[in-house]
Amino acid sequence: MHPIDRSDASADAAPRSALVLLGVLLLAACDRGEPPASAPMTDSPAATEVASPRAANDGTPRILAEDPNGVHIQYRLYGDGEALVVLIHGWSCDSNYWAAQVPALRAKYAVATVDLAGHGGSGANRQDWSMRAFGEDVARVVKALPEYRKVVLVGHSMGGPVAVEAARQLKGRVVGVVGVDTLRGIGEPKPSPAQRAAQIAAFERDFVGTTRAFVTNTFFTPDSDPVLIRRIADDMALAPPAVALGALRGLADWEGSAEIADAAVPLTLVNAAQPPTHGDALARLAPKFRLVTVDGLGHFLMMEDPARVNPILIAEIDALLAQAP
Repeated sequence: MHPIDRSDASADAAPRSALVLLGVLLLAACDRGEPPASAPMTDSPAATEVASPRAANDGTPRILAEDPNGVHIQYRLYGDGEALVVLIHGWSCDSNYWAAQVPALRAKYAVATVDLAGHGGSGANRQDWSMRAFGEDVARVVKALPEYRKVVLVGHSMGGPVAVEAARQLKGRVVGVVGVDTLRGIGEPKPSPAQRAAQIAAFERDFVGTTRAFVTNTFFTPDSDPVLIRRIADDMALAPPAVALGALRGLADWEGSAEIADAAVPLTLVNAAQPPTHGDALARLAPKFRLVTVDGLGHFLMMEDPARVNPILIAEIDALLAQAP
């Protein structure tokens, strides 16, 4: 199926940073940004008890502690719909980055928000920060909720590759993946190991300053809210460097093409219009591929304009559920 491009006209998006590798990696990823002022972040308490299976689906933190490596994963469950929508954050973010989507989505579906290992309220006591390992975090949450037989995974930035990896581990339950400003570089040449090492070295030398500058200069348009820009840049700069650097390397090692083909689920991307997403490779890899572009917004489009983006997400999730067997 050829990609379908439905553009929502508005202002031109800003050019991205000259850090080519990290632009590719993090536009295929992303993880600690904060929601806009209208949807303030909530604290992620470090819960110490495993939630009761009968706990209300009201967003109370739940903990999965049975990982053989001893890493606990925190998630929250909202709503009582028949289908489960799992929201996956990006690089150096946490589940609070979806705060502006939860009220709209929980009105139609059960919604799970996940803190990947090393982020938010989840444990960081491991060394594997690969996309496969993050995918296992998501798969563990879905397996803990066996009552939902139809699952849609929604991943922003790094959450896109993570969603693909989780879908590979959840065959038969995932009816589709929705990526939000992600998976742009599939099928394109990757930087050499030397180029990758040189660019990641800047983060190794000064993680806070480099992250703040990179996020500020790369992920937004000239019309983006400066308060939101500052909040996201400051928040992501406070990510644990060991986790963040490990995840960058994990992204660089993730090829994508074979993994998407192996997941064998319909794939929809809701991406900012700039830089362009070339979906030809994705259309060849996924059994059904759809591209929706949104003009005038940056990388955190779901946070910049939730009133505009939420209906798009709902329409695409509904379409995936409707075509599921």
